[in-house]
Amino acid sequence: MPLLPSQLATYARHHNEAPQTVPGDSCAGWVTRGTNFVVVVSRVSPGDTLQRDNVDEYVLIVPETPGLSIEVQAGAESVQAAADSLTIVPPGPSRLRVSGSGLIARVFSSDVTDLLALADNRATYATPNPDAAPLVAWPEPVGGYKLRHYRLAEHTTEGSQMRIFRTRKLMVNPLLKRTVARDVRKLSPHSHADFEQGSLALDGTYVHHLRYPWGPDMTLWHDDQAEQMGSPSLLVVPPKVIHTSRNIDAPGVLVDIFAPPRWDFSRKGVVCNGDEYPMPPEPTAAA
Repeated sequence: MPLLPSQLATYARHHNEAPQTVPGDSCAGWVTRGTNFVVVVSRVSPGDTLQRDNVDEYVLIVPETPGLSIEVQAGAESVQAAADSLTIVPPGPSRLRVSGSGLIARVFSSDVTDLLALADNRATYATPNPDAAPLVAWPEPVGGYKLRHYRLAEHTTEGSQMRIFRTRKLMVNPLLKRTVARDVRKLSPHSHADFEQGSLALDGTYVHHLRYPWGPDMTLWHDDQAEQMGSPSLLVVPPKVIHTSRNIDAPGVLVDIFAPPRWDFSRKGVVCNGDEYPMPPEPTAAA
């Protein structure tokens, strides 16, 4: 059988599309979904406010943009999220108030149904991807839900591009900024058996290389893809599809998104806030 639309990659070129009205936000934004996550990218200006009463946690990413800062309020708590930071916002009412100008991104789980209905690629998921594992919440965070703020510069590891954070339902990896074009002799093609990868470009131009698995029926094969996308943009890679990405100019700013959290990264102990978000019991072989 031919692949379903949800088994094909989404190439959301926000930089070529007008943003839309997002309820609760004083600024427009781009909304794109995967099977288990939704990403909202907003181009903000001083004084903008973005308000939600959210069913679960979401992740706010503030890129390394001079002068950009977001005051995050959730219940009785508040934090100033400066440029180059990641903040986990707890369930319930929250308000973001903007100082400065630039792009910000929010990552939600697919349990946020109002945003699913706004996604520019919502028709893609009219029939779910049968290869994607369901969204299952991991254990509650240590100390309960609260604002959790991280300065990304404090979470780097020698020899690694990754800065991985997780919530109960999401895993977000704001990769280190690439200051030169990626070496084409040092790419990392790989695939995932049962989860999607969202690759959110917030700066730079990227070429995404995708190779679909070949089945016995050659008439259903897909040619290799090499799609160039500017910023902001979001690539959603389906399970089983081999992929790798390279920035062809600098700076290159990319954020990888997964839902639910990845077991492989979690087992390796490379999650920056792993001590705050416990792992569930290991899945059995039968599962």
